[in-house]
Amino acid sequence: MIFIGVVIVIITFYFIAKGYENKVVLFLAGVLMSSLALNPMASIDAFGKALVNGLLVTTICSVLGFSEVMKVTGCDQHLVQMLSRTLAKYRAILIPGAVLATFLINIALPSASGCVAAVGSILIPTLTGAGVSPVIAGSAVLAGSWGGVYNPGVVHNIVIAKLSELDVMVVVMKMAQIPITGAIVSAIVLTLVARIRKEDRGFSAAVGNAPEAAAFKVNYLKASMPVLPLVLLILGSPLIAVLPPVSVLQAMVISTIVAFFVTWTKPEVISKEFFKGLGSSYGNVIGLIACATVFVEGMNLLGLTTSLIEMMKHSQYIAKLAAAVGPFLMATLSGSSDSMVLAFNNTITPHAEQLGMTIPQIGLMAFISGNIGRVLSPVAAATIIVAGMANVSAIEMTKRNLPGMAAALLVTMGMFLLGV
Repeated sequence: MIFIGVVIVIITFYFIAKGYENKVVLFLAGVLMSSLALNPMASIDAFGKALVNGLLVTTICSVLGFSEVMKVTGCDQHLVQMLSRTLAKYRAILIPGAVLATFLINIALPSASGCVAAVGSILIPTLTGAGVSPVIAGSAVLAGSWGGVYNPGVVHNIVIAKLSELDVMVVVMKMAQIPITGAIVSAIVLTLVARIRKEDRGFSAAVGNAPEAAAFKVNYLKASMPVLPLVLLILGSPLIAVLPPVSVLQAMVISTIVAFFVTWTKPEVISKEFFKGLGSSYGNVIGLIACATVFVEGMNLLGLTTSLIEMMKHSQYIAKLAAAVGPFLMATLSGSSDSMVLAFNNTITPHAEQLGMTIPQIGLMAFISGNIGRVLSPVAAATIIVAGMANVSAIEMTKRNLPGMAAALLVTMGMFLLGV
């Protein structure tokens, strides 16, 4: 039965890598495994429990609701314009600055697709206008599209916090130095690639909407709105404690109210977009979590999870390699890191102590490696969006980013394993 389970898992990730709907594949695989274990109802019950998980639902949905409010009020564009104009003044740091600016904006706007859509429309014309080739301009935006790992409302941070029984901001702060170090490394390597290929200067601007960007008047108060929830969460976290404890839901709702008074957008518009974000995130993100839960329950019922843990107990090297390389490869192939990371964090991460690691350590390793892998995927939604904006091949951007993202993976995983 264990062998059959392994075959089903391999087929499952094959279909995910081929671009089939993640939720359908995970759900059917989970039901199949639980049926083979003669207990099909158990996986369906697990599905139902996941759909009404209070902490996950309220936290994740509120983050996406706030993100929609930032779009409709235009606050996200003010933040992007503010950072891009600062970069344009210093040509020497234009390429690495674009990577890091996107990385920082992605923290406040955690959807990779939404972030690159907002950032790319400004930064790509800024870079090409300075003579940078369109393929490097697109690669720079794409290389920074994994800063969302710092967002406390992202599903994986919440799952890790729940498993480790820690405050979500404590979990985020445990990796404070690691992702930004990886981002800096990838930015430097991409700059070197551009210099070696002579794609960092001498190109004529032919992409984007630079005239519209130049006419845009930045409102710095509006530009501060996307980062307000992060400020509230940091100041209210147990590590800082300047404010009373603030939950992710509270931070998002308070920031939405503040955004109304700052922008004076019609209340019905803000309400409509906030609840639109709630509904979208429930259907997409919570739905994916629930289907991943069905898959994990099927693995548990077949005894596959227990077998994996026992195998990893005998070799911590295998466990560490699985956390670092597994999500990276699957995300590169499929264009999405969520399915693999959720499956890993629900099956392997709870047993971290038996494998000689902590739950945050192994969980965050999988989370970060999956996001780095997604940046390199030519079929990822964010990659396709950027390729269209820059009018370049997705594969060509993957080629430019491969050295930098590989270096980022090595650096970040090395820091985790060394306990930095």
